[in-house]
Amino acid sequence: MTLSGLTLINYKNFESQDFEFDNKINCFVGSNGVGKTNVLDAIYHLAFGKSYFNPVATQNIKHNQEFFVVDGVFDKDDRSEKIVVSLKRGQKKVIKRNNKAYEKFSDHIGFIPLVIISPADRDLIIEGSDTRRKFIDSVISQSDKTYLSNLINYNKVLSQRNALLKYFALNNTFNASTLEIYNAQLDTYGTLIFETRDQFLKAFIPIFKTRYKAISNDNESVSLSYKSDLYEDKLQTLLEKSLTKDKAIHYTSVGIHKDDLNLEIEQYPIKKFGSQGQQKSFLIALKLAQFDFIKQQSGVAPILLLDDIFDKLDEHRVAQIISLVDNEDFGQIFISDTHAERTETVVKQIHQSYKIFKL
Repeated sequence: MTLSGLTLINYKNFESQDFEFDNKINCFVGSNGVGKTNVLDAIYHLAFGKSYFNPVATQNIKHNQEFFVVDGVFDKDDRSEKIVVSLKRGQKKVIKRNNKAYEKFSDHIGFIPLVIISPADRDLIIEGSDTRRKFIDSVISQSDKTYLSNLINYNKVLSQRNALLKYFALNNTFNASTLEIYNAQLDTYGTLIFETRDQFLKAFIPIFKTRYKAISNDNESVSLSYKSDLYEDKLQTLLEKSLTKDKAIHYTSVGIHKDDLNLEIEQYPIKKFGSQGQQKSFLIALKLAQFDFIKQQSGVAPILLLDDIFDKLDEHRVAQIISLVDNEDFGQIFISDTHAERTETVVKQIHQSYKIFKL
C-alpha cells in the first residue's frame, strides 16, 4: 500500500500545496519551522482522522482561515482509494473514503496501516501511564475492531460511573444497585480488554526485544512488562474492595484504565537510567516492533513516517536503522530532516528509489 498524492489546503502553515510521491522513499528537508513535520502529520491525519501532535482539532487550521482539507490518494490492493479529512470552524470533522463520509470515525481505523516515529514519542518514557496505554491501544486497534469497540464502551461506562460517584458526594446519597450495574459492565468490557492486552504483549515483547538487539548491536539488555490491577483479582471484586476510596475521591481508582507498561534497561527504569541515545533506540525499537506486528496482522507493510529520526543518534545507531530498512520488508517511507546532505547520504545507502522535497 502506498500514498501516491497529497493535497493540503489551509493545513497548519500550508495555504495550498500538492505532492506526488515516490512509492518507496520520500524525504522532506529544510530549516526548522518550514512544515516538514506538518506534512507527516497530514499523512497521519489521513490514517487516524486526527493529528499526532495536536489534539485540539481547530488548531490544525491555518491562522485566519475557516477550514482545512487534507486529501490523499492511496494505492491499496490494486485499487485507488481517496481519503479526505476536513474541518470547518464550528462544525464537526468529516472523514470521507471515495466521497462517502464515515458515520463512525472508528470504522476508518486500520484501513490505512501506518506507524510514525517522532521525537514526540519520548512522552512514552517520560509521561504518565495514559500515554503508554494509548500506545498499546493504537497498535491493537489497527487490526482488531472488537477491541476498539470494547475500549469505547468501557470508557463510556467509566465516565458514567465517575459521574455517579460525584452525584453521590454532591447529594449526600448512595444507590448500591445503580452502581452495581456499572460495575458489572466495567467487569465485562474490562476483562476482555485485559485479556487482549495480555495476549498482545506476549506476542509483541519478543518482537520488540529482537528489534532493540539489532539497533543496539546486542550491547544492552532491555525489558518491557505489562502492569495491570487485573493480575491481582477480577475487576468486579476490585471495584467492590475500592468502593470506600472511590466514594471519597469521586473517581474509579481501579481497572484497566490504570494499566501501564514497565520500560527497563539493564533491569532499571529507562526513564531514570537510560541515556538520550538509549531512550531513542528503545522508542525506535518499540515503533519498529509495532510495524512488524501490524504487518503480521494485516498482511500489508504499513506506511512508515520517520520524523527527525536521526537527531541525537550516533552514526553507528543510524547505520543500524538504515540496514534494517534496506530490505523489501518495508513499504513506503517518509523522512523529515533539517540536514539535506545527511538525508541524501542516508537514503543512498538504502538502495531504493527516492524523492527529496526541499521545503
